[in-house]
Amino acid sequence: GGTSKVILGAVVGGMMSVDMGGPVNKAAYVFGTAQLAEGNFDIMAAVMAGGMVPPIAIALCSTFFKKKFTEKERQSGLVNYIMGLSFISEGAIPFAASDPLRVIPSCIIGSAVAGGLSMALNCTLRAPHGGIFVLPTIGNPFGYLAAVVIGSVIGCVILAALKKNKAGEE
Repeated sequence: GGTSKVILGAVVGGMMSVDMGGPVNKAAYVFGTAQLAEGNFDIMAAVMAGGMVPPIAIALCSTFFKKKFTEKERQSGLVNYIMGLSFISEGAIPFAASDPLRVIPSCIIGSAVAGGLSMALNCTLRAPHGGIFVLPTIGNPFGYLAAVVIGSVIGCVILAALKKNKAGEE
């Protein structure tokens, strides 16, 4: 049904941010790819949306909330735009490792929102990977992009609210 579909999207989307490439992430990804074979293309869309959010949220946060990051972190954050758009969650790992209590929850919430919105907007995806580069295979591409952008912005804002300014590093 509609509500359970959105909850499923939020759960698999959020799972993509728990360990960003680790076993929980892979469990959600394998579930999504298995559903492709069953013709359930909406689940893979939610999975990929959730996986794109962590690096994009961090890239946005390091761009718009510069005082929260060192110069080196801001430079690394720029690479996360490309990684996020490519559906490579692992770009967020160094940030999560250095500040797990702030980064991981922010990313999980943003990813869950993206996954839930993807389902609510009836987005589908027929490719198991590729990020923005498989846009032609996405059903409701504008809704999908909206889900990723909204989830990323929410993750960014939560991270900015939780993260402390870096002392003396402008």
